[in-house]
Amino acid sequence: MSYVTKSPWVIHYDGSSCNGCDIEVLACLTPMYDVERFGIINTGNPKHADIFLVTGSVNEQNIPVIKQIYEQMPRPKVVVAIGICATSGGIFKECYNIMGGVDTVIPVDVYVPGCAARPEAIIDGVVKGLGVLAEKRAKLPAEIAEEKRQASEDAFGAGAAAETSAPETSGPETSGPETSGKEED
Repeated sequence: MSYVTKSPWVIHYDGSSCNGCDIEVLACLTPMYDVERFGIINTGNPKHADIFLVTGSVNEQNIPVIKQIYEQMPRPKVVVAIGICATSGGIFKECYNIMGGVDTVIPVDVYVPGCAARPEAIIDGVVKGLGVLAEKRAKLPAEIAEEKRQASEDAFGAGAAAETSAPETSGPETSGPETSGKEED
């Protein structure tokens, strides 16, 4: 946990679950488990959240909500699927209205199995998510630089950028025994 530089904030969303995992997520906030000892704070605003906790399976009605919450979160962000329903659809997977787990809609970084997932497992998943968050924070400056480069290429045209960056060649480069440069008659 020495890689944590600020208190990570989590946002929790219940897809379509039986509320068993939701109760366990809330139990993590109680004094018995005290997830705040890691500096983790539960927020209701996705614009402040670092970690997205999702419980329950995905159906047609909650796909736009899950995508909207995910897109509103600042980068870097981590998604933790909590419970068997969020990881794969669980016992409801064969229902007509269930699309499956959360990974059918957004990328998931950490899976916490269980029905219902125990608070200890949820805390362990969030702590593993903190490690993923630290890795993503380290890669973020390079990703931003690449996006800026792509944006400048798009603004000036991909052809112009490719012409200025590509070295001049007088034809295809060949080497090896197949083409020695001498013609045999």
